[in-house]
Amino acid sequence: MQYRTRQISFGPGGVTPAVKFLLIVNTAVFVVQTLLGAATDYQLTLYFGLVPPLVLHEFYLWQLFTYQFLHGGLFHILFNMLAVWMFGCDLERRWGSNFFLRYYFITVVGGGILNTLFVPNQLGPSIGASAGVYGILLAYGLIYPNRVVYFYFLFPIKMKHFVWIIGAIALYSSVTAGQSGIAHLAHLGGMLFGYIYLRGLNPWERIKDYLDRRRLARLKRRFHLHTGGKDDRGPTLH
Repeated sequence: MQYRTRQISFGPGGVTPAVKFLLIVNTAVFVVQTLLGAATDYQLTLYFGLVPPLVLHEFYLWQLFTYQFLHGGLFHILFNMLAVWMFGCDLERRWGSNFFLRYYFITVVGGGILNTLFVPNQLGPSIGASAGVYGILLAYGLIYPNRVVYFYFLFPIKMKHFVWIIGAIALYSSVTAGQSGIAHLAHLGGMLFGYIYLRGLNPWERIKDYLDRRRLARLKRRFHLHTGGKDDRGPTLH
């Protein structure tokens, strides 16, 4: 399917419900972080941010989900939420709110898993919605490859090329940055898990399909379908 090349519009038609929910929750948590003060905020970040040793050894599994709602500063949350708004609204209108949120959270958790597995000794908490943002950008690039965005707000570039560039930057940064405090592997994981999910390689969906087929086979064994002759009015179930 081909898509018309056009410049992206900012939130056409208003903010969609799921995107609005993400904006409100992230903003509310950031306000709480700001009001708590540095010492308490650090404790909050240590408990709800992504700390791989705590996930692996203390089973703080909730961190794979909760780290997305914490941010390290005004510009951190501003750029993340701006990207969610700019690109997420179109995806939500196309997919519906339920699928959009499911996809978004899968990319967040996927990014957290990749970061935890490949940097298991990272002691500094990783925080931010960037894994979900990168997942959104990946999906947008796949669905609207020829739409034009402005790289660094200056250089027009097609979305498909933009996705390749940010993916390459995330991969390079994950190899060279070490424990910089920026979860580059989470960024990469958001894109990877998003791609796997959109391409139908989601193992949970395959398991569900298998169970559905088994259930259908059992129903077919219980009910025998018989058709009559020419004057048959329809199939009869016994």
